[in-house]
Amino acid sequence: MAGPEEILNFWLDEVEPRDWYVADDDLDQMVRTKFEPTWRKAMQGGLGQWLTYASGSLAYVILMDQFSRNMFREDAKSFASDRRALAAAKSAIKNRWDMKIDEPARMFFYMPLMHSENLCDQDRCVRLIKERLPQGGENQLLHARAHRAVIRQFGRFPTRNATLGRRSTEVEQTYLDAGGYGSTVRELQNAAA
Repeated sequence: MAGPEEILNFWLDEVEPRDWYVADDDLDQMVRTKFEPTWRKAMQGGLGQWLTYASGSLAYVILMDQFSRNMFREDAKSFASDRRALAAAKSAIKNRWDMKIDEPARMFFYMPLMHSENLCDQDRCVRLIKERLPQGGENQLLHARAHRAVIRQFGRFPTRNATLGRRSTEVEQTYLDAGGYGSTVRELQNAAA
């Protein structure tokens, strides 16, 4: 099992920031090999001690929110730990532990809010990025606004429907066929230009 320091060293020091949000089979396999046993331990209710301090909470959130997406890409399990990640992130933010973490790593406390299919969480994510990421938040703010726009429009992320076995509505399918999330990002970029 990996400890918090191993997770943070791997994700923040070994992996390039440009690779944090891209699909890469080799990186996915590396994350799975190194961290799946730790993720499973957390899913069984372990690792609660990590949630008692800032860097431990950050490692927990990365494990449960980011690594699950790498380990189980295109599988419903990629979202299985979202609730745990969201609860941990909200607790850390309430304690202002996010402010003890330097940018750009601080952003990972806000990602569970961005991944939430709840509009209140989406609004909070946008607000936190504006308030608490003064140096590197521009691109993150664009994506937070895009996620929020999708939730405002559909109440869920249509891009997850197939993976989660949900039926897409006709409107959602039209959206997906027209480019889905990428089209939302482009619309927001064009509106800002």
